[in-house]
Amino acid sequence: MRMIKYTHSCVRLEADGRSLVIDPGTWTEAEALDSVDHVLVTHEHPDHLDVERVSAAVAGNPALRVYAHADVAAKLKDLGPAVVPVASGDEFEAGGFPVRAVGRDHAEIYQGLPGIPNLGFVVDVGGAGGGLYHPGDAFFVPDLPVATLLVPSSAPWLKISEALDFVRAVKPRRAYSIHDAIVSERGAPIVDRWFEQKAETEYARITPGQSVTFD
Repeated sequence: MRMIKYTHSCVRLEADGRSLVIDPGTWTEAEALDSVDHVLVTHEHPDHLDVERVSAAVAGNPALRVYAHADVAAKLKDLGPAVVPVASGDEFEAGGFPVRAVGRDHAEIYQGLPGIPNLGFVVDVGGAGGGLYHPGDAFFVPDLPVATLLVPSSAPWLKISEALDFVRAVKPRRAYSIHDAIVSERGAPIVDRWFEQKAETEYARITPGQSVTFD
């Protein structure tokens, strides 16, 4: 299975001719959606959902389906049946991959804000030890094994200690940084050092446009 990392929180999964993109936001490179089968969206914020780009992808491929919480689906209502509402606990297939939606709320930033739904997605990529987990903007710990964790490493709603506790609670075989567009070039090594020393798992930051493969 191949995972391509794009800027910020977007990743593309590819295996045996199947493809699935998670969280194509406004900072995501345009090629992320090229000929993609299906899309998952964790929540409505623009850094996770570029409505215009997703709409263009659907226009170019009427078979494309976008899976998201009902609140997000409402914002994409012009796409008609291309948008499939899902809820926490739902199990479905997207891009040929079995998926389970988990979690419920976006992490609080301040005084209850932003107060919107956030679904994480655990994708069965066919490997040993569990699935691949994209949590969106939350630190929800799912009740199923996770082999590969995409861990938010910088955001207004987190601090490093919380992210480290999250990784330790999930107990993945490996973790890769996401939600990292606001980390400066000088600051990234500092963030990475904490994960390398304290996350208790294999950790790496992938340069946007680069990929990793794993079983």
